[in-house]
Amino acid sequence: CYGWGGEEPTVTDANLVAGHLDPDAELPGIGRLDRDAAERALARVGVTADDVLAVVDAAMEEAVRAVSVARGVDPSGLALVAFGGAGPLHACAIADALDMAAVVVPARAGVLSALGCLGAPRQHDLVRSWPHGTDLDGLDRALADLAAEAAAALPGAEVATALECRYVGQSYEIRVPTVADFAEAHRRRNGFSRPGAPVEVIALRATARLASPVAMDDLPAVARTGVVGSAVIAEPDCTIWVPAGWEAVAHPSGALVLTRSDR
Repeated sequence: CYGWGGEEPTVTDANLVAGHLDPDAELPGIGRLDRDAAERALARVGVTADDVLAVVDAAMEEAVRAVSVARGVDPSGLALVAFGGAGPLHACAIADALDMAAVVVPARAGVLSALGCLGAPRQHDLVRSWPHGTDLDGLDRALADLAAEAAAALPGAEVATALECRYVGQSYEIRVPTVADFAEAHRRRNGFSRPGAPVEVIALRATARLASPVAMDDLPAVARTGVVGSAVIAEPDCTIWVPAGWEAVAHPSGALVLTRSDR
């Protein structure tokens, strides 16, 4: 449907034929989509648009189940956050399959990962092994030296230090600010501590972090309006499909919140 000569059908072809994409939209660098070409590609392999979308949605549903149901989390009380250029095209179908309460499409959903990179702090991490186990002589000096090294690598940054500790004989570590914090951290994570048991330090850490010069709140506001499905919302960076039985409401944050209108 992009008009670049391909013959194999794609998910985008299926979404276009199913009416989930605006056939009259002008896409940057692509122009108008070619619905006829998409229909020919699907017909050539003997599948319908609904066939393709059913398989794709089922695969996405299983991925969400793997990080929710498989971990003992009931998704029915949760909202599904949909982003990427095409994520919001499939979100309501996945939410329906998992009986999820709502779908949230953030502002600038199509470039959300890029915005995350833009707004994320710069960070420089240093790790140094501590070969002396329970012997803490010189530990404070070594940690201060590591912090100074991290600060020099990222001038102007805030620096935090931590230790990787464990009880002697254990095969895993817990990251804590100081050795004195280990017992309580172990209790919180594992349900018990071992008062009086020797604690060994495995590694020292220093993290220098410098805030991004770009604040997300400084970006221009995104104007959105609500709709009642079925409807296609074509935005510069993504397309949102609101099926029948769903409605989209603009949130003050700039997000669209999609819920079932028949509930």
